[in-house]
Amino acid sequence: MIPSMTSSFPMASKTFLLLSCLTILFPISSLSSKLNLWPQPTSISWPTPAAIPLSPSFTITPNFSSHIYLHRAITRYTRLILSERHRPIIPPVVNLSSSSLSTLYLSISDLSAPLQPGVDESYHLYISTSGASLTAVTPWGAMRGLETFSQLVWGHQPVVPIGMRIFDKPLFTHRGLLLDTSRNFYSVRSILRTIRAMSYNKMNVFHWHITDSQSFPIVLPSEPELAAKGSYGSSMSYSTRDVKRIIQYGLSHGVRVVPEIDMPGHTASWAEAYPDIVTCANRFWAPTGKPALAAEPGTGELNPLHAKTYQVVQNVLRDLSTLFLDQYLHAGADEVNTACWETDPAVARFISAGGTHDQLLEKFINMTHPYIADTLNRTAVYWEDVLLGPYVKVQPASLPTESTILQTWNNRAKNTKQIVQAGYRVIVSSSDFYYLDCGHGGWVGNDSRYDVQEAEPSNELFNDPGGNGGSWCAPYKSWQRVYDYDILHNLTKEEAKRVVGGEVALWSEQADETVLDAKLWPRTSAAAEVLWSGNKDSEGRKRYSEATDRLNEWRYRLVRRGIQAEPIQPLWCVLHPGMCNLEQ
Repeated sequence: MIPSMTSSFPMASKTFLLLSCLTILFPISSLSSKLNLWPQPTSISWPTPAAIPLSPSFTITPNFSSHIYLHRAITRYTRLILSERHRPIIPPVVNLSSSSLSTLYLSISDLSAPLQPGVDESYHLYISTSGASLTAVTPWGAMRGLETFSQLVWGHQPVVPIGMRIFDKPLFTHRGLLLDTSRNFYSVRSILRTIRAMSYNKMNVFHWHITDSQSFPIVLPSEPELAAKGSYGSSMSYSTRDVKRIIQYGLSHGVRVVPEIDMPGHTASWAEAYPDIVTCANRFWAPTGKPALAAEPGTGELNPLHAKTYQVVQNVLRDLSTLFLDQYLHAGADEVNTACWETDPAVARFISAGGTHDQLLEKFINMTHPYIADTLNRTAVYWEDVLLGPYVKVQPASLPTESTILQTWNNRAKNTKQIVQAGYRVIVSSSDFYYLDCGHGGWVGNDSRYDVQEAEPSNELFNDPGGNGGSWCAPYKSWQRVYDYDILHNLTKEEAKRVVGGEVALWSEQADETVLDAKLWPRTSAAAEVLWSGNKDSEGRKRYSEATDRLNEWRYRLVRRGIQAEPIQPLWCVLHPGMCNLEQ
């Protein structure tokens, strides 16, 4: 029995050089035969801790000749497997075979299956002294299996477990990450890196919240002025070529790209090109003594009574459906502000004549939803507000369940249950668990609430412990908070069938690409495992204690792979498993 591969090797970063030194200087509390995979597979069997060296000429051999995206993945994983030379913080103790493994045989039964909602991502992986095989129904399941195989490899002279069988498939078909590129800009390179990190974590939906009130950064062929005047500048916009590059990169990593153009609210950026179709544009968002005109700075909403609104909107939606391949098209519809609408004389007359705000939103939805669903043949995704909004909403008749998915972000399980009981499919993104921007304090300026020197009264906490410090969704969502979320909480089995999955979200008021990796990872990894294989063991108990050690290991591996994930504990805790627990 040997602790495998403890020899030194070139490190990709100072972090790992330091880690190597600390492993020698500090006693490790125990060596382990445990392997660290993330996300945890559905079923894994490894009865005897043994491993086999990889041959320097190791190859992945498919049973097919052509699939552009899977061939790219095979090339990528072959290079990663042979070059990564991952050194676990606590190396597994194994019997080492005297032979070597030269080939992973890959077999796909449905090579033509497209990357679409509900696609089969299951795979079987078997590794023995005589060979290794990976079988999957689709290329996308094969990509998940290749990721698992890559995580099984470790050591300066790479080895891989033998006598191992894995069967794996996701609990949820929709495992997403939302990135807001309107409030602050993200380069194509940073988006591609995020998609790569998603594939490492077996996530499959990049929800691209492209536009909002602050900027309109995507160049659309039919409406080029929206980006020309509504973006932060030509160097901070996405060309058709950029979009196609991101989509193709996503396909090569098994990640769908779902676009969102938020409307009719959150559209101040449209006013630079079309001031006539946007109400309350460029006004102060919170006038003294009057209702706020927006949820945050950046005022402007599309006018549902202006005919030109629908000409522009249809051009935008048509261009999106041409550029983006996915079945889902997200059309926003959250946080519509009635006071903003009422600044328009035509809207004010409509309300004075007995019209309602609900009727205004219904007019907009009735003019745009059929275009998305019928003309463009896409599934329309909206934020829950369109049906459950506290101030303005539509009747279910405007939202056919067969062509509509709602995304929930408020009131935890209560709203999820309301939506599925109404017959809709739902994507869960509870701000109490999955909003990764929360807990960083406020960002609006000229705010006197911070200028408090004495202890605050217990019923007026803001800066002191218990206050939100200006962050409406405080506190910060730690990885434990993300990991322990049950998106099916309080649902019946029938209701749970309508939950297609979940998404974590990074809104970018206080984020850009300089902090992107640390804001996302490894907290998004926590959601990735829960959405892939759950957060409970075979006896139904939450496995957050066991997950801590694995996530520590996974975080260091992500850093080694070029993802600057933030640490979740001091390194001492990693080297002394269990010693940093709250409960023994």
